[in-house]
Amino acid sequence: MTHATTDRPLRPRNRRELIAEAAGRAFSERGYHAVGMDDIAASVGITAAALYRHYPNKYALFVHCAAGLADGLVEALDALPEDADLADMLRAVARTIVANRATGGIYRWEVRYLRDADRRVLRGRFRTVTERVARAVVTAREDADADRVDDPGLLPAAALGAVGSATAHRTTVGARRMETLLAESALRVALADVPDVAPAVAPATAEPAQDAEPAQDAAPARREQILRAAIPLFHRHGYPDVSMGAIAAAVGLTPSGLYRHYTGKADILAAACLEAADVLRATVDRELAGAGDGDALPALARAYVDYSFEHTALTSVATAEMGGLPPELQRPLRAAQRGHVALWEEHLRAARPDLDTVDARVLVHAGLGVVTEAGRALHWEDAADHRRVVVALVLAALGA
Repeated sequence: MTHATTDRPLRPRNRRELIAEAAGRAFSERGYHAVGMDDIAASVGITAAALYRHYPNKYALFVHCAAGLADGLVEALDALPEDADLADMLRAVARTIVANRATGGIYRWEVRYLRDADRRVLRGRFRTVTERVARAVVTAREDADADRVDDPGLLPAAALGAVGSATAHRTTVGARRMETLLAESALRVALADVPDVAPAVAPATAEPAQDAEPAQDAAPARREQILRAAIPLFHRHGYPDVSMGAIAAAVGLTPSGLYRHYTGKADILAAACLEAADVLRATVDRELAGAGDGDALPALARAYVDYSFEHTALTSVATAEMGGLPPELQRPLRAAQRGHVALWEEHLRAARPDLDTVDARVLVHAGLGVVTEAGRALHWEDAADHRRVVVALVLAALGA
């Protein structure tokens, strides 16, 4: 007697992990609101009903994905021997982040969609990592006879920004090589000679930093006025949670009145992203025009730091929300980003001929990551000494 067989494939034992990995990639690349459970299920090759057997809803899946990198970093540091030094810690952090490159972008921009309790738990885990690295930074600087830095959170945040930059780009490079480049870059940042900087004081309110309002004519163009109102709203609440009605109310129009100037909310966001690219390009051109021979990298660093501190809301919106645009609107923006990074690569390789194109690109992104995390550590408090110290940390990340 023979037994009937079936061609139905066996359910993989790690399906829950496969779902989380696919969801993490989607959330990182496209944003929380743009991803549906059907999308995630299709990417794993299962039905939505099968997906719900593992996660009750999209938010539960998002929380699981968001916690993955933080848990991995804590575990990586816990696995180190007691006598591990800063270099050992940074290598462990780099190894974990490189292994989670595809999903690590969730923490950079999407954690604002977590509920307060979940956000506090996640930030607590990352705070544990930062504090352990901070203690190692103090010891390493003492051993290296480096000057004391008054703001104890700045250097570990900047060093972790260099390593965490791996989640912000898709440069193809071997895992071991990327780990080495990032860990060495972060170590240079942690041990850098930097100008004195007073500890930053967190803003008294929970409101995020915003761009200063530009001077306007008595009768500004409506299109420009709408854009000026939309940028801080996108920055404060997130693009998906800002309605056309809220933007209209901010400029004293009816929602239907907005459509005489913009075809929709995505058109407003695209205009903001294009403005960010134009402002950055003008700032870079101005700095490079005044740079002497061999001063291009410091000029680029000053330009990017100036742009980031002067246009915090605009920079944040352009970086965090661009993934919510349709592909056809993203293409010119991605091209502008690639052009900016290529300019850095060119000048970095001129200063460091030992680097090939790929290594230079990895380090450029590390430097840009330093600006993001150092700026956050300084609460984007715009002061001359803050700008100077961040420029110094960027150059240290580059090894220039």
